[in-house]
Order: sequence, then C-alpha cells, then structure tokens
Amino acid sequence: MHVNIDISKTAEEQLTKVLGPDLDLAVKEALLINSYRTGRISLGFLTEVLSLPTRFDGQQWLAQRGVPLNYDLDDLEADRETTRRHFHVEML
Repeated sequence: MHVNIDISKTAEEQLTKVLGPDLDLAVKEALLINSYRTGRISLGFLTEVLSLPTRFDGQQWLAQRGVPLNYDLDDLEADRETTRRHFHVEML
C-alpha cells in the first residue's frame, strides 16, 4: 500500500533535516510506534510488518526507540501460569 501525505515544501525540508532523507520510513515507523503504544497493534504484528525474524527483535526495535513494552498484570499472570504448567514451578 502506498499513502500520500500533503505537506508544504518548507515542512518537508524541515522534517528531512530533523528525521533524515527517508521520510517514508520515518512516517511508517511513527505509525507503527503510535499504533503499538495505543494498543491498536500487537508486538507480533509490528514484528511482522517490519520483517523482523523474531518478537525479540521487535522488542529490541522498540527499545532502541525508547518505546516501553505493553505488558500489564494480566500478561504477568499469564506468563506465571505458563511457567507453572511447563516447569512445574510453584510461584509466590
């Protein structure tokens, strides 16, 4: 898919100075980061769109951009339950 964004030449020049010459990539990354931060897309989806090999690579990509993982108490409890089931470990 291709998306066009209409901005003035002056704005384009300013953004190029700040974000670098590849504004298409900058916009794609901003869309993905915002969508992930707001919970509209998952880490798995972000990883897939960026063609990264693993979710860990997706986590690293986010960390390099200062984006914290969306991980809440429900996620922690699910991980604890998985650990209990697979490793027969009793958690506190």
